[in-house]
Amino acid sequence: MFNQNFLRCTIFKQVSRFYRKMFGHNDKNLESHYVSIPRNAHNISRKDISENALKVLHRLNKQGYEAYLVGGCIRDLLLGKKPKDFDIATNATPEQVQKIFRNCRLVGRRFRLAHIMFGKEIIEVATFRGDHDNQMEQNNISKRSQSGMLLRDNVYGTIEQDAIRRDFTMNALYYNVKDFTIRDYCGGLKDLQNGIIRLIGDPQTRYREDPVRMLRTVRFAAKLGMEIDPATADPIKKQASLLKNIPSARLFDESLKLLQTGNGYATYLLLKKYNLFEQLFPLIERLMTTNQNSYLEKIIEKVLKNTDYRINHNKRINPAFLFAAFFWYPLMEQTQVTCIESGLQFHDAFSIAINDILSEQCRVIAIPKRFTSVMGDIWRLQLRLKKREGKRAFALLENPKFRAAYDLLEMRASIEKGELLELAKWWDEFQFASPEKRITLVKQLSKTYKRRSKR
Repeated sequence: MFNQNFLRCTIFKQVSRFYRKMFGHNDKNLESHYVSIPRNAHNISRKDISENALKVLHRLNKQGYEAYLVGGCIRDLLLGKKPKDFDIATNATPEQVQKIFRNCRLVGRRFRLAHIMFGKEIIEVATFRGDHDNQMEQNNISKRSQSGMLLRDNVYGTIEQDAIRRDFTMNALYYNVKDFTIRDYCGGLKDLQNGIIRLIGDPQTRYREDPVRMLRTVRFAAKLGMEIDPATADPIKKQASLLKNIPSARLFDESLKLLQTGNGYATYLLLKKYNLFEQLFPLIERLMTTNQNSYLEKIIEKVLKNTDYRINHNKRINPAFLFAAFFWYPLMEQTQVTCIESGLQFHDAFSIAINDILSEQCRVIAIPKRFTSVMGDIWRLQLRLKKREGKRAFALLENPKFRAAYDLLEMRASIEKGELLELAKWWDEFQFASPEKRITLVKQLSKTYKRRSKR
């Protein structure tokens, strides 16, 4: 945290001097003036910008259109981070953009966008959004639900209108490649310098327009180590239930951004704080305890910290493993309920419970089948890992999901202790042993079983 704050102070020192020169020391002036930050007062360099993004900007400008880099890429460059992608805002309509670029396709119905394809890299180009109050909201242009959520938003306008339609002040920054200036309409640079996440406009209205903004608020706070402005934070708990109006497929995509981008545990704590976690994972939330010391809460902490570590060390991750760990204890709870209610044996109740858990959770977050099938395999292997006699251990070792199943077993053992620790230790030794040693381990296990059966 110290290093991040030091970085902010270093990067924004010259920006602060420019602000004071323009407006004196009255911070309130920043929100009521359009500010153009010259090249010598910011740290963004063209060498840090995608060559393909620069091509798009130059060609749009050459065709007579306004075009700017905008949003997260500008924010990240100012913070000394490498942007994940580069987005462009322009006064050209999506159809006009498509006429200029042969490698362009139009996507989206709710927000019409132009995607310009350069191999694996996609440059997203959005037309300046306009002010709804000054437009007739026709169904093919703009549409809201009864709760105020934007169902369609293709009202186009000016760069000034586009700026105040963006979500956070730090994302309403525009980089002009023609003169290398940054345009700041909402005091975003000042908020970046102070480490503040602030919504543009009335927070309650903005959350109603798109409830996912609540998730984005906590995600950016965790990712950037910044504080949420009180006015931005206050409505979240009361309006958290609006997430029920969001399509489950979109919430799956958002859940990965929340939990699998290297700051999952910090994000989880904020989701809990603002009552957002229960909207995404109601099956899990209802089993959590007041002292936050249950097996369920411990495994969530472990799997999120482990995922963060792997991401930050460029190791592979799989959403299926994360969700398998998340729902293991709810699955055990549901299995016990099914046993009691149906009178079935544990194994049969376990299979039914898998279907029940996945079906109920996918109504909230649409986890794709390619992940739910892996989750089911990992769960079923937890039962099979107990049966190691004869050729079973050798067969299990060849199972393609063995490693993920073992990792979950090891995680459970570190929490539950007891016999699971012995089981995990045995599998750890077995998987790395020589073929001869493996045979010996299985024989020793058979002898142990025989001694126990004689008692």
